[in-house]
Amino acid sequence: MKNNNVSLRQELLDLLVKYAYQEGDFTLSSGQKSSFYLNCKQVTLRAQGALLVGKLMFSLLDENTAAVAGLTLGADPLVSAVSVVSAYENHPIPALIIRKEAKGHGTKAYIEGPSLETNATVIVLEDVVTTGKSAMLAVERLREAGYQVKKIISLVDRQAGGGEFYESQGLEFESIFTLADIQTHK
Repeated sequence: MKNNNVSLRQELLDLLVKYAYQEGDFTLSSGQKSSFYLNCKQVTLRAQGALLVGKLMFSLLDENTAAVAGLTLGADPLVSAVSVVSAYENHPIPALIIRKEAKGHGTKAYIEGPSLETNATVIVLEDVVTTGKSAMLAVERLREAGYQVKKIISLVDRQAGGGEFYESQGLEFESIFTLADIQTHK
């Protein structure tokens, strides 16, 4: 990782520990019970957090990335931040937002954002990966639309099987942080 990314990463880790990490009794979207919760939107919807996420995730994109995408709502600030940073880096990459259910009116689309060429390479972004099922829904929707998805990037990997699940599905997986990074930093 570039030297500048090390300081950006540290600053983002500080924000995640301060604002996103909570201990208590929680039920996750996967249905699993947990003694802690990561609400990354507490960081990704702050100006500084969005900028840091955008810069770090942009640095992890493959050269041929045609778009970044993610399942609403957790990925919305991520794809938006990366798209804005990409414009500042003179390598504009559009953002796509994947609905959990098709909209009930108009085009009834699952995917919001610019149309891409068939077989365009799209990287899926996710805020927190537990089992991997949420981002996999985005992958399926994108593939149904004719796009290629080979990689998922997350802000935090809870280290609960999601990375292994993606690997079993033939997908690359990369995360900026692991749960261990956050828990040892708190």
